[in-house]
Formats: sequence, C-alpha cells, structure tokens
Amino acid sequence: MKISVVTAVYNRVDMIRAAIDSVQAQTYANIEHVIQDGGSRDATLEIVRAAANDKTVVISERDHGLYDAINRGIRNTTGDVVGLMHSDDMFAGPDVLAKVAAAFKDPAVDGVYGDLQYVAADNPSRIIRHWRSKGYTPEKLKQGWMPPHPTLYLRRHVFDTYGLYDTNFQIAADYDAVLRYLAHGKISLAYIPDVLVKMRVGGESNRSLERIMQKSREDLKAIRRNGVGGIGVLTQKNLRKLVQFFVKDTTGQ
Repeated sequence: MKISVVTAVYNRVDMIRAAIDSVQAQTYANIEHVIQDGGSRDATLEIVRAAANDKTVVISERDHGLYDAINRGIRNTTGDVVGLMHSDDMFAGPDVLAKVAAAFKDPAVDGVYGDLQYVAADNPSRIIRHWRSKGYTPEKLKQGWMPPHPTLYLRRHVFDTYGLYDTNFQIAADYDAVLRYLAHGKISLAYIPDVLVKMRVGGESNRSLERIMQKSREDLKAIRRNGVGGIGVLTQKNLRKLVQFFVKDTTGQ
C-alpha cells in the first residue's frame, strides 16, 4: 500500500526542512511526498529541491490559497492513501506512517487518525496543548468533535467520491471536508491512540482576533451545511479546545 503525503508550502524557508526531514525519516518505505509550492519568493524552493530524494515530487506554481494548493497536491498524488503534512509541522516519530499503514490493513477502514500535540514554534519539544482525540462515533459530531486534521489519512476513494476541499472557505475547509466525509459519506475511521504529529502554534486560523472570529463563522457555516447542528455544536467544539490545555501526554512521545 502506497501512502502519499502532501505538503502545501509558500515562503516557509525557516521551517520546511524540518517537515521534509520528518517525512524522509519514516521507516515505512512505500511512500511519496508531494510538495506543492505556491511560487515562493524566498529560498523555500531551493531548500525543497536540495532536500528532495527519489520519493519526493516537487511542483511549483501559483495557486489561489492554501486549500487550492492542497487540492492541487492531492490531484498530483499516486498513493492508495493520502494525508497532509503542513509545512510547519512534523511527525512525532519515525514509525508514524508504519502505524497508519498497519491500521489500513483492515479493508473496512476508510480513514485513520491519531493524537496531536501543539508545540512552541521555536522549540518543538515544548508542548503547549495535547489533543487526545479518542475513538469516533457518529454522535460525537453533534458534540463538536472532529479528528485532528493533520493526523488524518484517507483512502483515495474518499476524495474521489466526496470531493476535495471547498475553496470558498478560507480557514475552515478542513472542518467542512471532515464533516462531509463523516456526516454524509459515513466513512469508517480507525483511531491510533498515539501522538502522530507535532503542530507548531501560531497558525493561520489563530493569528489575530479577526481571524479567530472568521474561523468561528466558517465553522458554523460548515456545521449547518452538513446538517450537524448549529451554534450549540460550535460552542462545544470551542470548549473542547480549552480542555486540551489540561490534558497530559501519557503516550511517552
């Protein structure tokens, strides 16, 4: 089974190498890393090309934002399973994709996810929040639940059947897509109770009060359009984030 990892990147000269290194350090051999560069104006592309190996596919072209870049990257993959590695994230260890592949040995599983750690941008060993996602049941969608998107891997047929990311969203297209796959597609998920990805804090959706408000508006739009509920679901979703600051990592990673 081939696993494709997609990285959309634009002007990330300071962090892209760590993301690439974490993919190349994986012990699972049958992978490809599609790096979709949006026409970076700094030295990002030079770093990407210098770090590329025989499992790396590099495309550089102008796009219309993050989700358009991700969609382009997914279309350029050839794997049976596809997941994302954001340009400022990294795998929690070298065996992450091996664990993902093992979970997909069950043919009934459409998607696999695990836990996520938010870490300091300048010190990935310092944990800010721990997102322990736990197992999925359909009822949880109405309680504001979603899997940590950077840990989610899906079989190709999920994208082929239910579509890619809606680029009308600027911040919450990932939440909308997850709700579409789960609420409408009713896909089957398997949970890996380990930290799979370390995500640096300071992302696009949280960089200002205006962006946080826009994120909430887009989340509510996604909730309503996918028939999951309304403002109550959004409230529960946001409250779940507060709990993450008090959860201890017991995985040893």
